[in-house]
Amino acid sequence: MSGHSKWNNIKRRKEKTDSQKAKIFTKIGREISMAVKSGGSDPAVNGKLRDCIAKAKSNNVPNDNIERLIKKAAGSADDSNYEEITYEGYGSSGVAVIVECLTDNRNRTAGDLRHYFDKFGGNLGQSGSVMFMFERKGVILIESEGVIEDKLMEDALEAGAEDFAAVNSVFEITTEPNSVAAVREALEKKGYAFISAEAEYVPGTYSALSEEQAVKMEKLLDALEDHDDVQNVWHNWEEV
Repeated sequence: MSGHSKWNNIKRRKEKTDSQKAKIFTKIGREISMAVKSGGSDPAVNGKLRDCIAKAKSNNVPNDNIERLIKKAAGSADDSNYEEITYEGYGSSGVAVIVECLTDNRNRTAGDLRHYFDKFGGNLGQSGSVMFMFERKGVILIESEGVIEDKLMEDALEAGAEDFAAVNSVFEITTEPNSVAAVREALEKKGYAFISAEAEYVPGTYSALSEEQAVKMEKLLDALEDHDDVQNVWHNWEEV
């Protein structure tokens, strides 16, 4: 089920307008900048930067843009102090939501997120209020078209994956959260292209919504994902 939810999230992002896609590129650029400043500009020795580059490519960021971002971060004197903060809350009808942010002003970010949750029928919770409903997992999604299922499953398990499943039009590979990069890189070497590959929060149970509640939930997710400080959003809404 996690792949089903993840794929719906990705399809929503793919349907964004060009201006919204540009915002996604900007957010990934911020992650690349932080990775370079913390571990250097050489992806061969900076695992976090390798992960950011892989994420950029899966979101169709051109290679030239990625190289420019790395060079800019390496030579930048920008002293912006971004910090990673995770917020938890409830959306429409009690859907659990986890929001990961990179912010240089936590008061601004918390205020904006609280406003969104309130506006669309939910509420921002305390730390730990919904986290217990999720498990941290590495999740790799690969489109099924043109891929031999048995061969991919064999290659994935050989690379260190924990599990493998076919979900709608994608194959979902799960790993330990710290192993997702190694498994992704092993599969890349075998010629596989992936839709996404990152550690994420996988819900243990899912919540179904009525049509009216689903409209509010869609609006909340759109507002969160459009916010400059929000990097990732996870939830346990069982989308149909």
